[in-house]
Amino acid sequence: MKQYSAQDTRALLPFPALIDALAQAALDTAAGQILCPERTTIRTRDQRGALMSMPCVGDDIMVTKLLTLFAGNPAHGLPSIQGQVICAEAQAGRFLFTLDGPTVTMRRTAAISLLGIRTFAHAPVRRVLMIGTGTQAVAHLQALAAVYPGITVVIRGRTAERARAFCAAHAMPGLSMRPEQAHEDPCDVVLTLTASTTAIYDAPARASCLVIGVGAYRTDMVEIGPTTIAGSALYVDDPIGAPSEAGDLYQAGVDWQNVHPLARALQGRLPAPDQPVFFKSVGCAAWDLAACRVARQQGG
Repeated sequence: MKQYSAQDTRALLPFPALIDALAQAALDTAAGQILCPERTTIRTRDQRGALMSMPCVGDDIMVTKLLTLFAGNPAHGLPSIQGQVICAEAQAGRFLFTLDGPTVTMRRTAAISLLGIRTFAHAPVRRVLMIGTGTQAVAHLQALAAVYPGITVVIRGRTAERARAFCAAHAMPGLSMRPEQAHEDPCDVVLTLTASTTAIYDAPARASCLVIGVGAYRTDMVEIGPTTIAGSALYVDDPIGAPSEAGDLYQAGVDWQNVHPLARALQGRLPAPDQPVFFKSVGCAAWDLAACRVARQQGG
């Protein structure tokens, strides 16, 4: 069984191919061709860490992602998230390869956001507001550079200094990047990529501004406020996990009957052109399976 490093995993998951594979995986999951239960998380007895398991089975391959999460690790020189994605073929269970788990998560999460832009943006994307300066922000920058070269990315950090430092540290060929300015005109896309527990974006919904929430992965977390949500058509990548993981929607008290799966839009049932959209990403194992499909095609 081949074991790929983080660097190998990045090379095996080019964003254009990954976005296409995610679109197909969303359709396959909706059709029952991919079986994807909710993730299982077990905390250590001292509550310092957790083990997360995310299995998924398709007609072609079977995938499990195992991650350990220890928030205190960086103080000891260790990564807070470690793990692997294990891929086996579905006909006889032969193990094929492993990918670096955190790298898969970073790239497929960014790719889902880009699939959201491709699906829901009503007009060409020229300017993106990215709120957050962590590792997901870096992954999203890489995805935007690969798919939308030439656009402007505006960065909002916890402080203006943090935004400036992020722009200086992560300047990327093909992108114009700068910190957010006072009285900034609305952007075509807003991406929120934080671990906030209070709303950081709550502007009135506009059809010309697609809002994508990536953080707020627990019900006690929130990035997008009720003003934006109330005025938007609501979509989620994973309708099974969203009710217990999409903190923005949970805290806004939405009627889940009005929250639509991404697959519905991919099937052509899109909102009206004058309808603002909020797309919430929570992630699921089917997206790891999509990544493994790409890696297998690229050389796995």
